[in-house]
Parts: sequence; structure tokens; C-alpha cells
Amino acid sequence: MTSQDLVGQRIKTIRRQRGLSQAQLAHPELSDSYVSLIESGKRTPTPAVLELLAQKLDCSLTYLVNGVTAEQMEELDLGLRFARMALENGEFLEARRRYRELMDDKSLVGLASLRQDVQFGYARSLEACAELDEAIEMLDSLLESDTEAQTPSRRVAIAVALCRCYRERGDFQEGVDVGERILGETARQHWNDDLVELGATLLSVYFWRGDLLRARQFATELLSAAETLASPRSTVAACWNAAVTAEHLGFGEEAMSLIERALAVQSETGGPRNLARLRGAYAKLLLQVRPGEAELARDITLRAMSELKESSAGLGDIIHCSLYLARCELALGDLNAALGYAQQAVDLVGENNRSLHSEAHLMLGQIYFMQRRDQECTTELSVAGESLKHLSATRKVAESWHHAAETMSQLGDHDASVDAYQRALSCVGL
Repeated sequence: MTSQDLVGQRIKTIRRQRGLSQAQLAHPELSDSYVSLIESGKRTPTPAVLELLAQKLDCSLTYLVNGVTAEQMEELDLGLRFARMALENGEFLEARRRYRELMDDKSLVGLASLRQDVQFGYARSLEACAELDEAIEMLDSLLESDTEAQTPSRRVAIAVALCRCYRERGDFQEGVDVGERILGETARQHWNDDLVELGATLLSVYFWRGDLLRARQFATELLSAAETLASPRSTVAACWNAAVTAEHLGFGEEAMSLIERALAVQSETGGPRNLARLRGAYAKLLLQVRPGEAELARDITLRAMSELKESSAGLGDIIHCSLYLARCELALGDLNAALGYAQQAVDLVGENNRSLHSEAHLMLGQIYFMQRRDQECTTELSVAGESLKHLSATRKVAESWHHAAETMSQLGDHDASVDAYQRALSCVGL
């Protein structure tokens, strides 16, 4: 039912409650046939006509247009502000609860735009709580419906979140499909900040899917678009993801130059959450490109972790940062510190996020192996393997199977090692 139908239905209901005929409601300013057309949804009344009808029916214009009283509208707006505040402050469980309560409010039925704000906020709170399956379901539903209530910017924001959730869950092809479809709806000469952000998210999915050639080509296109726009948001998004791609293609110093540029811009203009995430990504690249600076990488990551906890960072960001810290401590030879961070990641991650779940348990297994705690290592590798079995065949998953296979071989579990090697080969089509 359209908003036009709902308005007509409300006019008809209130008219009958007032004991008025269509002719009585219409006289003398309108014709009864015009009122009939409005009530049947065949005519859209102008704002002036709606205001006139509200006066004649002795009801508020807000109720006539939206189906809620002014008091109800104020309560909904207040509830939405509190939910947004909770999400921005990193209180994700509270944000999820508040958004869920708003979604259950029947007053939202006729408020298409506000309803979509609530649904999008709920999906973002689910993502922040690492409940990716439900977040994806909500975002996919939003992308495919309520198009009249969507601004172009909102549609792209939904696509960014959906593409990101698919990436985190390890469903890379689905992430690519979403990103390419929404980008394909707009000609490339019309790049803007929203589309560059979507493009940067799509670039990260290309990378994790293992399509490095496409990632390299697309990174060049994104950097060019960001250069043309010359906006901080586009510059950070393009440089950040292009840096990750460059490093994995062997262009380490190029990657450092790109991410240092992104960090400089973000430090001047960006929000605290993205600054913390970017700082963590910078530390990770620093450790990979310049391993001799592991202590500096650890210090930067510790700062990033502190900033993440003070910002609206999601649970996934905290887990990633914990794993970065574990790698830094491994590089510095402090196995006990590395174990603490890896255990922290394992304690936080849920099985719903299989990609992070497998990564955390693999890291913990690697540390147990280095500590000669073979039985515990075997248990962690087994848990990681169960998660890996549910992920799409990608380069990243192949690398995980390969790491597991090498450790299993060193443990003397040759059957499990051969199986893991075979799964790694299968992921890359061999």
C-alpha cells in the first residue's frame, strides 16, 4: 500500500468517525468527487488541501500525513536519537535494543523514511555486534525495497554496509555482486564521495577474494577519482584500500606512502573510529613491510586499540586489533603477551563471523604450537578448520588452510595435514 493510499484511508476513517459524508467534508471548498478520489488513493492532495481537510476533520496534519499524532512523532524522534547516540558511543547492545523497540512500534507503518532510518540503524547495530547473518538479511531487504524512500546517498550507504558484511562473513562473490551492481547504476564520470567509499569497499572484497589483478586496476581508477574530487573522505578511502592491495602485490614502500597519506588526511579531518581503524591498518602494514620496526608497530596498535574502545568501533574492529597486537608480540618474541591478545580475540568472536572465528583460533593454535602445547594446538586448529569449511573458496581461505596444514604436519598429524593441503589447493582451483 502506497503512502497516497494510506493518507486516503486515514481521511476516510476519520470522516466516518466524525459522522460526515464526502459531500459534507468537501463543501464548500472542494467537490465530493475530488474527496472520493483522494480517499480511494487515485489523487494526491496538495499540502494546502491536506491542511484544509485536517481542519475540517479536527485532527492534526501530522496524523493525517503520517498516521501518528504529534506526540507520537516526538517520541519516535527521541527514541531514534537515543538509539543513534548509543551506536555512536559504542554501546552496541543498547543500540540494538533501542532500534529493535522502535522497529516493533506500529506507529512506523506509515512513516517510510523514518522506518528505513530505524531499519538501517538496526542493521548497523547488528553488524557492530558481529551478528552478520541477521545484518545481511536486513540490509539486503532494505536494498531491494522501499526505493521511493531512499535517497541516492542512503542507497549507496546500505550497499556499503552490505558489501562490508559479506566481506567479513567471507562471502566475497556476494559482496562483489552488490558493489558492482550499485556502482553500475551510476556512470563512472559521476564519482562522488559516497561512490568512492563504495568503490573502496568493493576493492577490499576484490583483494580478499584473491582477484589481485582486478584489484590493482580498480585501485588505479579509484585513486584517479579521489584525485579529481580532492575531498578528504575520498582520499582516505581510496588510499587506504589501494595501500593494502599494493602491499600484497609486493609494492611495500608504495603501500606505506599511500597509507601514510590517508593517515595524515584522516588525522586532520576524520572521525575517531576511522582514525583508530586506519592507525591499526597502518601498524599492520608497517610490521609487514618493515619487520624491524615491530616495537613501533606494537605501540601504534596499542594506541589504536585505546582509541577504538573510546569510539563507536564495532566488535569486529576490536577483534582485528587484538589479532594485530598478537602478531606484533610474536614478532617481538613475547609469546605470553601474544597468547593474551589471541585469547582476547577468541573470547570476543562468535561463530557467526566464521572468517574472524577461524583467524582467531588459528592464531591461538600457532602460539600454542610455539609454546609446545601440542594438544591445545590441535584443538584450536580443529575448531578453526570447522569454520573454514563453511567459507567460500578464496585466496585468504587457501592461506588459512595452508597455515593449518603446515602446523599439523609439524605436529605429526599427517592425515589432517594432507586434508588441509588439499583444501588449500581446492580453494585456488588446483
